[in-house]
Amino acid sequence: MEKIQMVDLKGQYIKIKSSIDDAIADCINSAAFINGPQVKQFADNLSAYLDVPYVIPCANGTDALQIAMMALELERGDEVIVPSFTYVATAEVIGLLGLVPVMVDVDPLSFNVTADIIKGAISSKTKAIVPVHLFGQCADMSSIMDLAREHGLYVIEDTAQALSADYSFPDGRIVKAGTIGDIGCTSFFPSKNLGCYGDGGALFTRDKELADKIRMIANHGQVKKYVHKYIGVNSRLDTLQAAILDVKLSHLDSYTTARQAGAAYYDEHLKTLKAISIPSHVSYSTHVFHQYTILVGDNKRDELKKYLESKGIPAMIYYPVPLNEQEAFMKIGRTAGGLPTTRELCSQVLSLPIHTEMLTQQQDYIIEHIKAFFK
Repeated sequence: MEKIQMVDLKGQYIKIKSSIDDAIADCINSAAFINGPQVKQFADNLSAYLDVPYVIPCANGTDALQIAMMALELERGDEVIVPSFTYVATAEVIGLLGLVPVMVDVDPLSFNVTADIIKGAISSKTKAIVPVHLFGQCADMSSIMDLAREHGLYVIEDTAQALSADYSFPDGRIVKAGTIGDIGCTSFFPSKNLGCYGDGGALFTRDKELADKIRMIANHGQVKKYVHKYIGVNSRLDTLQAAILDVKLSHLDSYTTARQAGAAYYDEHLKTLKAISIPSHVSYSTHVFHQYTILVGDNKRDELKKYLESKGIPAMIYYPVPLNEQEAFMKIGRTAGGLPTTRELCSQVLSLPIHTEMLTQQQDYIIEHIKAFFK
């Protein structure tokens, strides 16, 4: 049996090697390493895939979040509501811009923020909400958008873990994750469902004026060469990475199907194991399984992780320490409520290997040892 990995990027590459190599060679032969035609081509193709009119590539997902907040002209001291159970980048840019991250709890089943949770954190200083579509499943954006409109708040979707997920509105309308709020942001970090071979990111919006502003801010605030309308940043997607992403975009739906099949296999064979809880599935969103994350009770999580690793099975904890308890946010953040669910999740979550090249034989081995641990 092949070595089990959390993500098998090499195996994925080998299957599309000729297309990737040709795309890279074209870039090198043209020597258009910055803003080459492949960047626009990828942006146009991703725009069509997401059915959103404006896609602006940038250097990474963290930059995407920062640029979004700069484009919305949030001012120092403004509050931005963000889940405490997420990766640091979501809140890091809030602090970097002199804004106040307001940490809130999440739903115990979806691991995402809800409108009811957000509502209790809104103050006179609140200007924006950043729902994170964690582990590959959307937050309930319909209710969040209703709440945002009621209070005049911006919504920035963090879609780094859920690109290609479908969200269903109560009226039956279906849209892609990241295309619902004022701005959607994503990362193309190599391990993401759509990942490049380095760093990369993008922003999405349906607002032309906002798209133009985002594009300028990402390019030194330039309205045209040597004319700067805004204070901006230097955040570009490399031509090489755009070319790679464009190849992989054509495979994204098959990648999603493979992840969902792997998750369904785990579900079927782990659902009767009382010692763990398998991922919950909400009715309003598909799940694209950036991570397959179980809950392990009775303080057995760390012990199970150690046991699996002793059997050659990698397992990861996303995330062991909530943002509201991180030293970096102690002086600049505000915590809304006691965050009991977040505290519980941080002590129970464990992500199992899941990726596009996962073999049934490998999953059987993982399942066998999880069951053996709890005998």
